[in-house]
Amino acid sequence: MLVFDAGIQLLLFRLVIVLLLSVVLNSTTFANAGVTSSFVRSQWPSNDMPLDHQVFAMPKGHNAPHQVHVTQGDYDGKAMIISWVTPDEPSSSKVQYGTLENNYEFSAEGTVTNYTFYKYKSGYIHHCLVDGLKYNTKYYYKIGSDDSAREFWFQTPPPLDPDAPYTFGIIGDLGQTYNSLSTLEHYMQSGAETVLFVGDLSYADRYHDNDIGIRWDSWGRFVERSAAYQPWIWSAGNHEIDYMEDIGEVLPFKTYLHRFATPYKASKSSNPLWYAIRRASAHIIVLSSYSPYVKYTPQWRWLQAELKRVDREKTPWLIVLTHIPIYSSNQAHYMEGESMRVVFEKWFVHFKVDFVFAGHVHAYERSYRISNINYNVTTGDRYPVPDRSAPVYITVGDGGNQEGLAGRFWDPQPDYSAFREASYGHSTLEIKNRTHAFYHWNRNDDGKKVPTDSVMYHNQYWASNLNRRRHH
Repeated sequence: MLVFDAGIQLLLFRLVIVLLLSVVLNSTTFANAGVTSSFVRSQWPSNDMPLDHQVFAMPKGHNAPHQVHVTQGDYDGKAMIISWVTPDEPSSSKVQYGTLENNYEFSAEGTVTNYTFYKYKSGYIHHCLVDGLKYNTKYYYKIGSDDSAREFWFQTPPPLDPDAPYTFGIIGDLGQTYNSLSTLEHYMQSGAETVLFVGDLSYADRYHDNDIGIRWDSWGRFVERSAAYQPWIWSAGNHEIDYMEDIGEVLPFKTYLHRFATPYKASKSSNPLWYAIRRASAHIIVLSSYSPYVKYTPQWRWLQAELKRVDREKTPWLIVLTHIPIYSSNQAHYMEGESMRVVFEKWFVHFKVDFVFAGHVHAYERSYRISNINYNVTTGDRYPVPDRSAPVYITVGDGGNQEGLAGRFWDPQPDYSAFREASYGHSTLEIKNRTHAFYHWNRNDDGKKVPTDSVMYHNQYWASNLNRRRHH
């Protein structure tokens, strides 16, 4: 009798374990058990670093190039746009480059421009396209002249291939505070090869008069430690609009468009604020939250065409960058992305977008795969539902800017929200092959990098079709 009771108890115990595992597995797939982190950081003050801080130091030499940064210069990763500023005079826009250090076989000529903003006059801004590059190659480049010349390097990506491993970093709303410095330093230790930047760069628009331009300059020198050596894929946020009617500056994105070049023409875009690139095994689409995107507008027409151009056989990982989150359970900027959701969400689901990264909200949040495409004003479901064809929506507006953290989430946590925390940090997406990618978010815990939220994802295109996988 005792043996029989023990057997029954063992059977019941096994049933309980199976049920618990089922709950856990379902919670990762079907928006049932989201986590609101209880972590509270004793954050450093959200003040910009002083202009005499070493991270803003000017390079030595007369008219020395500074604010050096690079971004992809074509559609497929065989070109780079190199940008920099000379403070005193236009000087040369030539880039010398080659595959051996201090041995520059090639050269390219760029362009130079400048602008005024109220009473501020910018330095001379250079952009130079270096194309015809080889894949998987380290290039050294030199800009400037004589004793003021400076040398840097960058690595080109592997050829377009569905199984090409590649690691992207994701940063948003960075600013130039001590928290910003912590984020950037931790990112630079991550091993990521390209930054996907989801808008709100310098926060210079929080200053007045000449200080606006001065703080754009300081931010350019601040990020140079990373951006001169690997591409930052730019997207614009609200702090790049710079619309200031009281001082007569009414041209939106004036500063941003002068300073940050994008390869928009390579993806048949009519505007540098929205464009696409292909890199390794990823197809990356950059959208502009603050440009018209409703039906029939240029951005709407471009995205419709671009999604049809995506070839998941070559670049299986489809990633969208935008500034305003489409799904967010934070009270800050709540529902601001709803209009873009109404316009584009059906496309995201139809084309099986893998990830939509956003910033704007100064906190971190990751969603489940959900959609609300059956809702309209008069009929249909009113709430997001699990949808295996939908993207994961991730908010990383936690770079460290002077506005501080957005610590107020809606309670209870909605079913679509998988993990959320109001802390500073950055994310990385490690693409392993055509079917798997490892994503993780790293918190800046009082100056220390702490891996906090990690998920292994299956690719939406390949992992959803067993027959397709069997034939490769």
